[in-house]
This record gives sequence, C-alpha cells and structure tokens, in this order.
Amino acid sequence: MEIVATVPYEGQKPGTSGLRKKVSVFQQVGYTENFIQSLLNAIPAQQRNGCTLVVGGDGRYFMAKALNVVVQIASANDVARLVVGQNGILSTPAVSCVIRKRKALGGIIMTASHNPGGLHGDFGIKFNVSNGGPAPESVTNAIYEQTTSLSHYQLHRNVQVEFNQLGEHVFLDGKFVVEVVSSTDDYVDLMKEVFDFPALKSFLTGAKRKNPFPIIVDCMSGVVGPYAKRIFCDELCSSEARIRNGEPLLDFGGHHPDPNLTYAADLVAILKTGDYDLGAAFDGDGDRNMILGKNGFFVTPSDSVAIIAANSQAIPYFRTHGLKGLARSMPTGAAIDCVAKAEGLPFYEVPTGWKYFGNLMDAGRLSLCGEESFGTGSDHVREKDGLWAVLAWLSLLAATGQSVEEVVCAHWKKYGRNFYTRYDYEEVDAAAANRMMNELRSKCQSLVGMKYSNDKEYEVKECDDFAYEDPVDHSTTEKQGIRIIFTDGSRIIFRLSGTGVSGATIRLYIDSYEKDSGKHTMETQEALAPLVSIALAVSKLKHHTGRDRPTVIT
Repeated sequence: MEIVATVPYEGQKPGTSGLRKKVSVFQQVGYTENFIQSLLNAIPAQQRNGCTLVVGGDGRYFMAKALNVVVQIASANDVARLVVGQNGILSTPAVSCVIRKRKALGGIIMTASHNPGGLHGDFGIKFNVSNGGPAPESVTNAIYEQTTSLSHYQLHRNVQVEFNQLGEHVFLDGKFVVEVVSSTDDYVDLMKEVFDFPALKSFLTGAKRKNPFPIIVDCMSGVVGPYAKRIFCDELCSSEARIRNGEPLLDFGGHHPDPNLTYAADLVAILKTGDYDLGAAFDGDGDRNMILGKNGFFVTPSDSVAIIAANSQAIPYFRTHGLKGLARSMPTGAAIDCVAKAEGLPFYEVPTGWKYFGNLMDAGRLSLCGEESFGTGSDHVREKDGLWAVLAWLSLLAATGQSVEEVVCAHWKKYGRNFYTRYDYEEVDAAAANRMMNELRSKCQSLVGMKYSNDKEYEVKECDDFAYEDPVDHSTTEKQGIRIIFTDGSRIIFRLSGTGVSGATIRLYIDSYEKDSGKHTMETQEALAPLVSIALAVSKLKHHTGRDRPTVIT
C-alpha cells in the first residue's frame, strides 16, 4: 500500500447530485484521489471494513481514469468487494437496482448526468447509500468536511482490472475482489418484474394489430443505449433501426445529453413527420426522459407523472403493490396534485432532489413521483428512471388503445390542465443571481395582497422561500426556492439550480391551472405570457443579470 501526502482542494462540496466540475478540474494532480479518499473516510470504519460497493457510470470522458482511481483507493481502505458494470457502464437507475439487489453499502456513480461531456465538458462523482438512493445531506456534509482537512490518500497502484472481462478479479490474497458484471442483466430482470413484457412485445410487434407500433428512442449517445437495445430489440423484438445514438460515447457525440425540446430538437423534427407514434429521449446517465407523441406532441414531465399515476393499473407492479402515495418536487407543475386529490391518495411536495422521495419510499408512504426536470420514477428503485418511464407509457398506451395525444387530452378533460413552463438562464454571474434572489426574499411579505393586471388580474395569496420538514425523520430543509402563489392557484417560482458547473443557473417556473376544457388547446407560452411578464417585472431579472431571454425554454 502506498500512502501519498496531499493538501485539500477548495470547493469539493457535493451538490444536489454529487460533485460536478469541468474535466480539467478533475484532472488536477490528486484532485480525484482526494475526493474518493474523502468519500471513503466519511463512511464509519466499522461499516466500511469488509463492505461491498457498486461502481459504474455513463461512459463519459475521464470515467476510465476515475474508475481506476476508485478501484485502487478502495482496495487500500478495507473495502472487500466492488461490483462494477462491464466496461464501467451502469446507468444511474441500474446502480440503484444493483445496490438494492446485492444489499451493498452503497455505490459510486461517475456521471455529470445531463451536462455535456468530452475533454472540455463536465465530469462528476456521486455517492448513493444502501437504499440505492442519493446520499442525504448528512452524508454529503461529512464527505465535504473530510475534503477540507485531508492530509493523505492511500492506494494500491498494482491493482489493475480489465473491465471488459466479466467475472471476479481477486487481489491481496483474496481480501479484495472486483466483480465485473453485465451492465444490463439485473436492471432488465427488474423491469420484467415491474412490467408485462409479453403484453408489451405483443403491442410493439403488432400481434393484435395490423402493423407494429412505431416507436423511436434517442439515447443521445449516453448510457441508455445498451439498455434500450437489450429491451426493445432483444426482449420486445422492436427494430434496432428505431434506436438513435445508441452507443455510449466519451463526448456524447457532441450532443448536450439533456432530453428536452432544445437539445433533442432532431428527435422532435423526426416525430413531426408523423412516422412514429411514440418518441423518447434520455440523458447521459439514463435517469431523465422526454416523451413525445405523433406529430411531435410534447408531454410535459409534470403531466407525464400525473398521467402515469392516473393510469397506474395498466402496470402490473402497481396492480400488485397499489399506490401508497404520490409526490412531486416543489417546482414541478401541480398536475399530480389533482390526481392525488381525486383518488384520495396521500400527497407530498418536497425540495428538488430525489433523495427526499427515497425517505418517503423507505417508510412505505410513496409509490410514484416526479420532477419537472424530466425525472419520473417509482419505488422499484431509489432513483428517477428514464427507461422505466417509457415502458410505463407503452403499458398505458397498450391498455387504453389511444394515442399519446388522446391519452393526454382525456386526462386534461377529467382532471383539468396545468399549463407549465420553465425558463433557464444558464451561466449567469453568481453574485448577480444571488442579489436577485436576496432581493426577492426581502420583499416576500410585502408582495402578499398585491394585484397585477396583464390580460387577467392576478392577486398574490402567499409568498415564501420554500422550506420542508421531512415527515419521516423530521429533518428540515430551507431556502429551496421563492414561491409566489396567486389566489387562482397559479404559481411563479424562482430557484438557483445546483447542477451547473459554471456561474449560476436561474430557473423560473410558471404553473397555471385551467379547468375549462375549451381552453386546453391553447399554446403554452400564449397561456402563460401574462404570468411570465409579471415574474420578470417582480424579479427585475434583466436589471440584475443583463439577460433579456432565457438560454432554454421547456
């Protein structure tokens, strides 16, 4: 074992989804080693000694180097076994699946999720705990504390593994084992327990129809490619020609692997031809999804989770286990609230971050949940799961016999429509973004009762900086976003994102409920234009940031 003296690096504080920085930052001498050693140091010695950890990632640039660092440092820190995906590949939901199946202590995921990859792109390292979900703040804070005082890291440089070879690789007289496993097997087995694969195969191949069901999925050169090929081609016998960008690439083929209308514009154009009845896109690590119908009909993530909840009986998993409760992140559109109320189900509004859902799931209170940032999932794992969401949509399309657009419109007619949009202002000067947020915070109380007229009159019912008390462990989380809530239920929300690596990202969310079915076909931006104008005026966003338009609108 080699002990290497080091000094702390500033800023190694894990955010919402781990530590994310530019590749060049992780390439600094000892930077990655410091963080991995700090992560292991944060695990109590009695738990770490002899433990099993799952390791994998999305295949982006620098992952191979980081994977070797994890192996060599873990071998010198009393870890007994690493379970690693073949070639290092494991999607984020697959890591959660394997942790839970193996009853591992946790897992290390090498990804920056939907952020760009490549030499000049982003990299990230995330730690998941024994329930398969993202580490809670108590753990990430402990990791950060270790990074601030680290004096050395220890490793075995002679521990080398060929990650393309399945099987056990034994080192240190049997005291340390690296088990290379199929990237897809455990995850596919779980999907077969959740969904009715024979029924989906019959639906896709057209056994009971005149023609096969036309579906196209865009993996955006991220980690989902092997999983999509295995499920749609091998298991469900769909044509491989309908899988786009199915090979994980170091730089995602130059894509920005974020499945939205801006970065998946090619897929939107393909759907607009009318050749496919369902389209889907996934992000770099496979936990996010975008759903499109024929002619490019876009299903908002807020609607998507609500519609799956309303049609949950189309999925065998929910027919067996039932729905214990529904939840969404605070900025997500309130469509799922309507389903919970109508069906008499417990409902939870939590801060952004999947770890908050995990606590409710572990307590048996929650079955189905979603985030507006294209994340949808259930308690089958403790991460959002993009491929699961697509299989859920296929299940309800098969059960209803309707098109995507027909399913959505029927849902709106029954529950009402939540018009919803998000404006992202990326790489804003951090000081300017914080000034804007602090000014908004300071006038929260004075906004209550204010009336704004812009084609329609809106009166502020309440305004606050969202805080959450976990009903399970009673922990509190504060300053999660500024909410302006109007008397008609419409909401304006401002929040600083924790997933960027340069400057700050201001996110503006607009949510407005409409019961009148005669207005459901309005164009989203037209319906929300009055609220957008109010939001920009109240926040003085252009004054603070100099930005006169968002980087991305979803």
